[in-house]
Amino acid sequence: SKILIHNFATMGASPAEVLEKANHMVAEHNRSSMFVTVWFGILTLTTGHVTAANAGHEYPVIQNAEGKFEFMKDKHGLAIGAMDGVRYREYEFTIGKGETLFLYTDGLPEASDKDQNFFGMDRILEVLNQEPDADPETILKRMKTSVDTFVGEAPQFDDLTMLAVKM
Repeated sequence: SKILIHNFATMGASPAEVLEKANHMVAEHNRSSMFVTVWFGILTLTTGHVTAANAGHEYPVIQNAEGKFEFMKDKHGLAIGAMDGVRYREYEFTIGKGETLFLYTDGLPEASDKDQNFFGMDRILEVLNQEPDADPETILKRMKTSVDTFVGEAPQFDDLTMLAVKM
């Protein structure tokens, strides 16, 4: 999936086209019924303009004009490989100077403690909004520390991947 997405992206396809082509290739040869969620965005560094498409991935988090982090409730398409012929919808937004985009896998909100309580979406926003002007490295370290503290000794259930980009 990663190689397909990379190849289609480097050929200059739009986010929706990349996801559609990758989905077709994976679904066509998917005997084991595996799938992958993908949030794919193209960021223009000079302007902060982002064009994105979502294949069943978690909601991105972006700072609003007042500097507060909030979920961008984008339109999700089906995960890559779930079914052939899926069309993905693109959307656009701008990350302003000094603002941050935060992306993560489902291992973050679904991280659970020994009592099977989830870290959850509210805690994600809580951690991000503790210090909205933090640099990406600090954001990622703070989020990881918060998850580790919450989870305690419970075994890790899923992967935990995060990305923070500050304009």
